[in-house]
Parts: sequence; structure tokens; C-alpha cells
Amino acid sequence: MANTDYPVGFYFSLSFEGEDAAFKEVSGINKELGVEEVAGGGENRFKYRLPNVSSSQNLVLKRAIVPTGSNLITWCSDTLDNGLAAAIETKDVSVDLLDNEGTVLMKWTFYNAYPLKYAVSDLKSQESEILIETIELAYNYFNIKQTT
Repeated sequence: MANTDYPVGFYFSLSFEGEDAAFKEVSGINKELGVEEVAGGGENRFKYRLPNVSSSQNLVLKRAIVPTGSNLITWCSDTLDNGLAAAIETKDVSVDLLDNEGTVLMKWTFYNAYPLKYAVSDLKSQESEILIETIELAYNYFNIKQTT
């Protein structure tokens, strides 16, 4: 595979339960296996390092603010504003890495995701930057699928 065939990180799409949403940045795609250290009886030179439960960071999504008609923002509002008075609605969220022709190269699917945090960038009267909204999602686990 030549260097020109490697995928780029700026061509991706995001959808939640079939509904597409455009984002400028997605972060937090990682998982790691925990380790538990156990001292062996009579063996003082080292500790056994045993695998434990895997963990992941929250999925962080950033985009230009959408002032009207966003089902994603409605989902965030319903979850964050109701507290625990109503059941939290979870959704499966997919992030697809695309090639230059729009074909999916890799797919990350985050299962049972729900909003934890919603934030808007600072409002500054002396700057002309695009207003960015940040949505942070928790999820149970994710799968990685390579399509090639």
C-alpha cells in the first residue's frame, strides 16, 4: 500500500439510528484494557499483572451550532433537562471513515449512547468565529468494522 492510499482523518460521517449529522470533529474513539496487580505469595521480585475490565472515554462531537430543526439537540434537551424523571433514551451512534470517493473504509458503532453534556463556545463580540456546540456522549461499548 503506497502512502497515497492511507485514509485521511477529515473525511468522515456520523449518524445516530439512521439520521445523519455533520460534525467538524469527533474525539474519544479509544478503548483500553485495565490491569490489576496481584502480589504472589512468597514471590517478592514482581507483581502479577492480570487483565481486567476494558474501558473507554466519552465520545465528544463538535460542530457549528444548528439553530433550528435538529433531532440531535432535541434528544440532548430531553435527556439533560428531564434529569432522571423519565427513562433515558439511548441510541446507537456510528462514525464512518470514508475514502476520497465516499466509500466506507472503517465503521465505529457506539451502542446505547446517551448525552452527558452539551456546551456552546464562548460568545465574543470582538471576534467573528463560528459558534461551536459540543455534545458529549456516554456509551456501553463500541465495535470496529473494517470494510476492506
